[in-house]
Formats: sequence, structure tokens, C-alpha cells
Amino acid sequence: MRILWVKVGGLWPLNTGGRLRSFHMISELARRHRVTLLTTHRPGEDPRELATRLSSCERVVSFPYAPAKHESWRFALAVLRSWVSTLPADLWKWRVAPLRAEAVRLVKAREVDLCVADFLLAIPNVQLRGPVPVLFFEHNVEHTIWQRLWQVETRWWRRPLLAVEWRKMRRYEARACRRSTVTIAVSETDRALLAAGAPSASVFAVPTGVDVAYFAPNGRAEVPGHLVFTGSMDWYPNEDAIVYFLETILPLVRREMSGVSLTIAGRNPSPRVLRAAGQAGVKITGTVDDIRPYIAEAAVYVVPLRVGGGTRLKIFEALAMAKAVVSTPVGAEGLPLQPGEHFLRAEDPAEFARAVTSLLRDPARRRALGAAGRRLVEERYSWARVAREFEAKCEEAFTNAS
Repeated sequence: MRILWVKVGGLWPLNTGGRLRSFHMISELARRHRVTLLTTHRPGEDPRELATRLSSCERVVSFPYAPAKHESWRFALAVLRSWVSTLPADLWKWRVAPLRAEAVRLVKAREVDLCVADFLLAIPNVQLRGPVPVLFFEHNVEHTIWQRLWQVETRWWRRPLLAVEWRKMRRYEARACRRSTVTIAVSETDRALLAAGAPSASVFAVPTGVDVAYFAPNGRAEVPGHLVFTGSMDWYPNEDAIVYFLETILPLVRREMSGVSLTIAGRNPSPRVLRAAGQAGVKITGTVDDIRPYIAEAAVYVVPLRVGGGTRLKIFEALAMAKAVVSTPVGAEGLPLQPGEHFLRAEDPAEFARAVTSLLRDPARRRALGAAGRRLVEERYSWARVAREFEAKCEEAFTNAS
């Protein structure tokens, strides 16, 4: 097949779960199909590294583009314009005219057999119900993320704005599912949510994967009493999670066990995170070249997410390195994990703190959870295996549309 893959927001470096998922899917598909990638990079960035990494693709074309920053006049203008549009504000600012023009040209010229719209952000940049089928790859249920942002928002003036945004996002997301040939979710939970909003759509689930060779136990000793959280710290759900942990959970853990330490590893920590970390006396790394040494040092890997959607690759990465994980239900949502067998699930701060302290005091239990998690991802969730399922849905969409 000749596959056109459209992904706005960039693919390199591989510093987010979405980028990792997309990169590995593209890499696997390009082994057996002719893949053209259209994506974006920020002005001043060099897109040649991505082309080198994806040399198996037939073409990699990246357009310079920077969305309006929050609280800038451009973003305010995008919000105002989105109010008279069906597009939510977060999608309005990701319309990339030259990328869309090239995507439409390739489709109209029948130079491709299938178009993959990667994330909801890509949908405004592709031609739905055009001459070639469209596979909508929805890594998250986007309206759920925005609804949860609205639910945890405490500033009175932002709540009505978020209420409008998440409802518009729900309508647009359902429309994208209905108008796409096939929609792929990353978990059965997400599939059910998307299908409920668009009953006539063809929605399927393909699970998340992990590089089980790259993320593997490396013999590095864990640090006693040490906790680790990893993730892009310029993504609000991660910021909210770690501030919540620092302010409400870590004090309870330290009340039971003195000397418990924490490392927060991830790019661009916000002033809010820096303040909370400074008050708690924990380590922040910022951007790191390799996340594995930090995961390896963890006695317990924590995922205190309250906001989010899709599935968290970070949990699969920790499990692949045979780490004991404690997560909220939101953090582990959509992953094929059994609480008590592959990780410990904790809802509120007190329960989360008890789970963490119980594992810190029980090395055998930590080892058992880590071993079970490693077996699970090794046997069922390598990228090669997951990509085969995705490829089958691509072929099905092409065949049914022919």
C-alpha cells in the first residue's frame, strides 16, 4: 500500500508517549509499505534527524510551524475565531495550510491508497470522505481530557471556557469518527467511549506497545526508599499529577517512613512544579537524553495522574524494566493490567501513600510485581506485534473502500 501519514506537532525527539507510539507504528509499516510522512517542526529546528531516523519511509516532509502560545494575542484571537467555528480552540490553532495543501494534492492525484490522520489535531488538515479512505488514529479520547481539566479547574473564570471547549471537542471528535473510514483507539476503554459518541462509526482498539529490548532490566541497583516519576513536564496532566503528589501524598509517605526521596525526570518543568519540588526537597532533572537510568533507580515508580486520556506508555516502560508501579485509576486507564498482579491501584492520597509505603517495606512484593509486568509486556506488547494489528486495520480500510 501507499500510505500517507499526517502528524502535526512533530515527531522528533521521541520525548512524548504519542510521538513514541507514532514513530514505532510508522517504522514498522514502512518495512512493508510505501509510507509518505507529512509533519511539522518548530521554526529553527532541523527536521533532517527525523528523516534519517525514518529512512525506510518513501518521503518525509516537515513544515515549519509554531502554534500560538497560551496567553498570547495570537492564541486569544484563535479562541475568538473558534467560537464562530465548529472547531475547538485547541484544534483551530493547529491548522497548517501548506501541510493540508500537500495532503489534499496527494489524495486528489491518487498518489496514495490510504491516509492516516494521527491524533485529532490532524483531522482539520486532511480530506475526509475524499477519494481515498482515512484511518483516524486517536491516541486519546480528547474530549475526556478536556472534561477532566474542567472538573479539576479551581479558577472561576476558566471553568466556563473549559466547559465550552470540552463540549465542542466531544462534538468534533464524534464527527471525525463518523466521517473517517476507520477509527483506531489505543484501548478497549477508549474504543467504547468513542463508539458511544459515534454509534455509526467503525471503531477498533489496537493496544499500546513498548520497546522491550530498549526498556529492559539492566542490572543497575535500585536506590532504597527512592520514588520516580517521569514524563513531559510541559504537559498539564503530568504537571497536575506531580504537584498533587508532592502536596498531598508524599507528606503522608514521609510521615510513615522518613528519608523517602523522589526524582522527577522530564522536560520543561513549570514554575509551579519547581516551587512544589523545592518545598518538598525533591530532585528535578529537566530534559534527559536517556530516561532508563532514572527508572532503574526507582524502588517504586509512581503515576499519580488525575487528568488524561488514552494509555500511558510510561507505565509500560516501567513494567518493561521490571519496576513495581503504583498508579491512580486514571493513570492505568485502558492498559491491560490486573491490579495486585501487575501494579497497585490507589484512588485517594491516603490509599496511594499506603500502597507506596507497603512496597518500600516489602522487597519481595516489589520484585514479584516487576517480574509479572515484564512478562506481560514481553509476551504481548512489543511494537512489532502491536504494529501488525494496526497494519491489519490499515489493509482492511483500504480493501473495504476499494
